Amino acid sequence: MIKEYKTIREIASPLMVVEHVEGVTYDELGEIELPNGELRRCKVLEVEGDRAVVQLFESAQGINLAESRVRFLGHPQELAVSEDMLGRVFNGMGQPIDGGPAILADAHMDINGLPMNPAARAYPAEFIQTGVSTIDGLNTLVRGQKLPIFSGSGLPHAALAAQIARQARVLGDNETFAVVFAAIGITFEESEYFINDFRRTGAIDRTVVFSNLANDPAVERIATPRMALTAAEYLAFEKDMQVLVILTDITNYAEALREVSAAKKEVPGRRGYPGYLYTDLATMYERAGRRQGKKGSITMIPILTMPEDDKTHPIPDLTGYITEGQIILSRELHRKGIVPPVDVLPSLSRLKDKGIGAGKTREDHSGTMNQLFAAYSRGKDAKELMTILGEAALSEDDKLFAKFAEEFEKRYVSQGNNTNRSIQETLDIGWELLSILPQRELKRIKPEFIEKYMPKK
Repeated sequence: MIKEYKTIREIASPLMVVEHVEGVTYDELGEIELPNGELRRCKVLEVEGDRAVVQLFESAQGINLAESRVRFLGHPQELAVSEDMLGRVFNGMGQPIDGGPAILADAHMDINGLPMNPAARAYPAEFIQTGVSTIDGLNTLVRGQKLPIFSGSGLPHAALAAQIARQARVLGDNETFAVVFAAIGITFEESEYFINDFRRTGAIDRTVVFSNLANDPAVERIATPRMALTAAEYLAFEKDMQVLVILTDITNYAEALREVSAAKKEVPGRRGYPGYLYTDLATMYERAGRRQGKKGSITMIPILTMPEDDKTHPIPDLTGYITEGQIILSRELHRKGIVPPVDVLPSLSRLKDKGIGAGKTREDHSGTMNQLFAAYSRGKDAKELMTILGEAALSEDDKLFAKFAEEFEKRYVSQGNNTNRSIQETLDIGWELLSILPQRELKRIKPEFIEKYMPKK
């Protein structure tokens, strides 16, 4: 039997203290009944003896300390899951907001799922094609990987996120691919942009969207990515789908965590974020991966805007420790009109070597990738030298490398938000660009591949 309590002692939104409770557990869901019969939801954050601190999901306005009743429901926050979620749009608490009916649940799953046990993980090894050359060709995304995108305020990460969600697919027969897209603390305009883009292109049919807006409660922001990951776990490990989870924007999530932590009067860590930010992010990110004995997988692309473009800020810094690489967007390339403005040299996918090569992408992929990195780096150095000393100071080879860097940005990096390139197209463009350089400089590619793939002049 569910007990009711009329022992609310204190409210400091979004927190509330209830006294003389029995048998209440951490993360348990609760209901507050106002004197007018209105119900509001909450969850238990802390239990100390017979005193519980609960977190309100809605406003504290109108809660009368003496008259309002609190009930604890005996279970944590759950998400109703079923394959019918595909093609639907939900708010940050998992309720449909697209005008469609409620989901007929196959199961109700606890949203606070556990990070995957390292001993149960299968090693990521299969290529995922995003249709974006700078990712597929140079920082390859592998099934089961966590590859974040580090952006800055005002850079077009939203357009890149929508493009990846729209274009991503796994190569291979009989593979069902799904996208779970969680928008965390974004504006109404951004939310409409994503939903309309998915509907316009038909991508919505294989996508589950969770949309938490900037004017929704901060507490909901903390639940949104967990809702998305719970839906992904169901589709991947119960329905054998290959699932790509895109979370944007993790910075808004961390800000909400900081807000709640400050309300709890916890001792702050770096920049006011709670000391457990690393642990909290890790429990979320580590739910992605491949599980032994299961066909499905969860691949994750968290997107975060770096405050003041600072890579050492706690959010990108800690994310970099937990994930396997990062894609970095460049303000300089954005000013040049390059779309998407991916900064190739500091970007990294630590698992790229595992998902490329014969039978996965193409036999020449590894060599051309290394050669393109090396040539672009040398070309950028040559362009800087040209700026300082003038073109006359460069050798003939350096002039060719400077030309290569220019063409590489225009033709390889810049492809617009509506161009979906296959991995073969990406590799062929790489070869066309390498043909600008003298063959004696192509030291990272096997001679037989140069003979086979280099365009004949």
